[in-house]
Amino acid sequence: MPGQVRLATQGAIGRVTLSHPGKLDAMSRAMWRELRDAFLSVQSDPVLRCVVIGGENGSFCAGGDIAEYPSFRFDPESLRRFHEDEVWGGLAAMLACEVPVIARIEGACMGAGIEIASCCDIRIAGTGARFGAPIGRLGFPMAPRELQLVAARAGEATLREMLLEGVQLDAREMKARGFLHRVVPNEGLATEVDASAERVAQLAPQAARMNKRLLRRLADKPPGTPLPEDVLARAYDYATSAEHREGISAFLEKRPPRF
Repeated sequence: MPGQVRLATQGAIGRVTLSHPGKLDAMSRAMWRELRDAFLSVQSDPVLRCVVIGGENGSFCAGGDIAEYPSFRFDPESLRRFHEDEVWGGLAAMLACEVPVIARIEGACMGAGIEIASCCDIRIAGTGARFGAPIGRLGFPMAPRELQLVAARAGEATLREMLLEGVQLDAREMKARGFLHRVVPNEGLATEVDASAERVAQLAPQAARMNKRLLRRLADKPPGTPLPEDVLARAYDYATSAEHREGISAFLEKRPPRF
């Protein structure tokens, strides 16, 4: 059965599912394109306040669909198109998405899986999750943009272990190294992720989008670095917004805000 990426929405919460039966949800070329389309849809949906991404059948994503590789990997131009257009197209759409994204990680999170997880705002894993990028045994390096992404999220030291030794790490170790936000028993993963998504969805959606937009602009800038002029010029435009007024009014009136 071919793999697919599905987007389903229910109220303010969306769910993106990586599905590739029999292949631990490994990403096919078509799935990368579908991932891009899914997150473009999320970004343009004014109702959504949170999106959860996860795999099926006990796995997050075991990497790429290696069965497809002989058809394109041995030609530099077709290989470049794969990584720069298809893979990065999907990852870039996730990174540009201003709706908060939660990763629900169980089982294998390898290669493409750790790249996808690196694009998420909150990463929650079950204790049985395992992480790595064992592509050295396949004879190729990680593509430049993808390497930069994972190094920034998982840490360069961790990525060096994964790429140069083929090391695989468990969820508790990845939590200790700062990649994961929470680790919970496998049987409680869905409940924990759903609770997290509900918390996100109850907060101000405009503020969440603004926070993500600003975090993206200021990534890798040390404290005290002069801010771009356009950031400061527009930073307080939200002052007159209905969402801002509602949040303050609800607090003063001792009631839940209605965003």
